[in-house]
Amino acid sequence: MGEYSKALEYYEKSHKIYQKALPPTHPDLAASYNNIGQVYYNMGDYTKALEFSKNDLEITGKTLPPNHADLAFPYNWLGKIHRSMKEYSKALSYFQKSNSIREKALPEKHPYLAITYSNIGDVHRLMGDYEKALAFHEKALNIQENVECDPLDCATTYMNVGETYREMKDYTTALTYYQKGLKIREEKLAKYHPDLAVIYHNMSKLYFSTKKYSMAMKYVQQAAEIGEEKLSSTHPHLVEYRETFEKIREKQ
Repeated sequence: MGEYSKALEYYEKSHKIYQKALPPTHPDLAASYNNIGQVYYNMGDYTKALEFSKNDLEITGKTLPPNHADLAFPYNWLGKIHRSMKEYSKALSYFQKSNSIREKALPEKHPYLAITYSNIGDVHRLMGDYEKALAFHEKALNIQENVECDPLDCATTYMNVGETYREMKDYTTALTYYQKGLKIREEKLAKYHPDLAVIYHNMSKLYFSTKKYSMAMKYVQQAAEIGEEKLSSTHPHLVEYRETFEKIREKQ
């Protein structure tokens, strides 16, 4: 629901009980570290997210065989955190570890494989290799459009594909994918969910690039409104929305 402070409060209460009641290598304790790490990630506190996700990996790595499907989860999360910290080679390394496990442990059309394919694709985009990015996103969509998946995961892939095409300056194709992702997120998420702000911001950047400043302003205002409601004032996403807002305002 994007209520991250409330989520954190409950996860921390739960975590204290687990720490008292369970042995230090219990899988439920690992899952608890992961839950808290995910909330910190969503709150934009990547250092804390990294700390908790590493605790998760440490326990999971000790208690599971090296190619167990569940070991892919902490690797995937560490990849996401390093990606947000702009440490792309580290992110890629973790995503590839996650992917390697999933390719061995899961059926070839499993929805979790699609998630790692899309994450790998997104890091390739950030590293400027658009051809590789699109190849991985295509593998992701080949699963997500043909197998029963969480629609929100599919929406993320659409958004990632849109970002790739936007950076390639193919704005028409980019817009098509953004609209697909936006439609799903608007249907599935609360009106003020931070994940909606992300895609509104992407739309704004696209319209800015095509010099449609009034449309760009409309979308960045929506993004900033959600960000101000749901995120801390120092959250990297909100900082970015404000920067985009200023750039558009100068052009107008």
